[in-house]
Amino acid sequence: MLEILSPAGSPEGVVAAVQNGADAVYLGFGDFNARRNAKNFTPEDFRKSAEYCRVRGVKVYVTFNTLTSDREMAALIEQARLASRYGADAFIVQDLGVLRALRKATPDIPIHASTQMGVHNLEGVKLAAAMGVKRVVLARELTREEIAAICKNSPIETEVFVHGALCMSHSGQCYMSAVIGRRSGNRGLCAQPCRLNYSTGGHDAEYLLSLKDNCLVSYVEELEKLGVTSLKIEGRMRRPEYAAIVTGVYARAAHQKKPPTAEDMRALTVAFSRQGFTDGYYTGRKGRHMFGVREEESRKAQIIFATARKNYLNGEFQRVPVKFAGSVKKGEPVRMAAADDWGNSAQTTGPIPEPAFHRALTPTILQTQLHKTGGTPFYCDGVKSTVEEGLSLSAAAINEMRRDLLAQLVEQRRVLHQRQEGEFIPPLHIPNREDKPVITLSVLRAAQLSEEMADLKPHMVYIPLEELTVENKHLLEPFLGDEAITLAVRLPRVIFDGEKNEVASRLEKVREMGIKHALVGNIGHIQFVKSLGFSARGDYGLNLFNSTSVLTARDIGLSAATLSFELRFEQIRDLSKPLDTEIIVYGRLPLMLLENCIIKGAHSVCACDNVTTIKDRQGESFPVVREYPHRNVVLNSKKLFLADKMHALGRLGVWGTRLMFTTENAVECVAVLRRYMGLGDYEPGGFTRGLYTRGVE
Repeated sequence: MLEILSPAGSPEGVVAAVQNGADAVYLGFGDFNARRNAKNFTPEDFRKSAEYCRVRGVKVYVTFNTLTSDREMAALIEQARLASRYGADAFIVQDLGVLRALRKATPDIPIHASTQMGVHNLEGVKLAAAMGVKRVVLARELTREEIAAICKNSPIETEVFVHGALCMSHSGQCYMSAVIGRRSGNRGLCAQPCRLNYSTGGHDAEYLLSLKDNCLVSYVEELEKLGVTSLKIEGRMRRPEYAAIVTGVYARAAHQKKPPTAEDMRALTVAFSRQGFTDGYYTGRKGRHMFGVREEESRKAQIIFATARKNYLNGEFQRVPVKFAGSVKKGEPVRMAAADDWGNSAQTTGPIPEPAFHRALTPTILQTQLHKTGGTPFYCDGVKSTVEEGLSLSAAAINEMRRDLLAQLVEQRRVLHQRQEGEFIPPLHIPNREDKPVITLSVLRAAQLSEEMADLKPHMVYIPLEELTVENKHLLEPFLGDEAITLAVRLPRVIFDGEKNEVASRLEKVREMGIKHALVGNIGHIQFVKSLGFSARGDYGLNLFNSTSVLTARDIGLSAATLSFELRFEQIRDLSKPLDTEIIVYGRLPLMLLENCIIKGAHSVCACDNVTTIKDRQGESFPVVREYPHRNVVLNSKKLFLADKMHALGRLGVWGTRLMFTTENAVECVAVLRRYMGLGDYEPGGFTRGLYTRGVE
């Protein structure tokens, strides 16, 4: 049966979701979840909520979906063990290191790959499965055809977001809140700068980065046919009444096969919307119509919330089937039994039936009384009985026996079977490199390459896949012909399955040029490039934040890895580095990776082949550049600059320091490279030290 998975930002949120038909809830326990600003759950809150759900046959998934530092890992593991002891049914995880640690520490608890892991193609699903993941939450940007293809071939369960807020950026690839204000979305504290006003091209400010809420309730039956396991509703930061209303509509659509009515759609809109809803990603109809902003809560919303709250606090959703059996015989105490869907059973005895003077007990009368399970999580799924003729038994006696049986079943369902606990041993610390880091660089356009750059002999140069063409061969030749320089192809961070053939064809031509290394920013690209004969190097999109994630990167086939630029210098220094690691030390850091072209969305004309800018309320300009095939990357307004810190960078133990060229021309690229080599005095006008000294919350 298709699972309806609902958000629970508080204990009351659990009740709201469960009493409206949720099959599972997801919630945050402690500090290691992507909604740290939600109320979340204390240990006692969680214990009670998990028991409440267990009695009703509802699963509880706990979100440990943030990047976690080495120093935090022990605390996270302890919280996970406690969640396991109290009844968690799965952990939702983003960090590759956390995934590895939890498989060791809590081996009985299934792991679900969070949407922030960015799994968007079949290769990503397969690698997640190989790492021990039991379910993947697929990227929200996938179309129905892409979801269908993945589900058809997936070795594990799939989950799809069907309702709630859509981030403008691909999940896990948004660094805007972190870079601008130190509140990291990857650490659960996103400040949602995407919901603010931005202007572009001299036009008035508008909401260029704010999408409408997703709504796929009309496609529930279709999603089930595609093979999707679970439908996830977003909204842990929203009030319990929201969860109640939305869960009810989706549960009726999934379990009762009731398409949403006009009243259902009005209720969803009133509960929360941003100028309506969108299904643009699912249907493949991207564009300006997907954008919207939050409107003021109406009086109607207050009324519908009050009604919803009254219903879930005063009702009991009957979801657990129970079968009864009874024996009513002359001269013997009445015997009754009950069994639930988990194999629990209960027995009880009642009074000796009396001779009937007026109305004799019949199997039909007994069955009618046993069906009266209102006010409990149970519903009668059948009665088998032996009732001798001419006997009488009061309704009160039958009711008392029924209540006794159900109470016994409740107590049995409360019991939690003991789970295994293992030991997680942090990676053995490998001494840092003592030699000076090499200088690597990446370009956005081949036109940024020059003979002057090649003469300076950077150790490695990363060039975007789409720029490695015959037309650009004259720009590449100075680098291809120099044994001191290694060229590598940089893949886009997102490659949908429908794009793989084109990418593979381009990679074949790249390999023919003699290029043997590929920089990849997603787990779904590692085996893909290796199967084509390339060595896979990890980019910043993998969000490697701790020693265990770096070790995992090595074990899943990477020959080198770029560390997260959300780390502080001290954290980088203290990481164990079992493979070559590099850090970004110059350039405009990427803030968002967008599936929607915001330039076209704003002006109906695409101009993203050229660098465009959007401005915030403070007048800061953020360049927007194109990434293959037609995605947008929003870059930081200020350049990261650390050329005067090269001595300190040399003490971090990394293999390489990367200069990331985006909006610079070829002359400026050379000037920057010379400065980092200690040969010049270049300094950008207005720059940032990034997060290396400030860190993120």
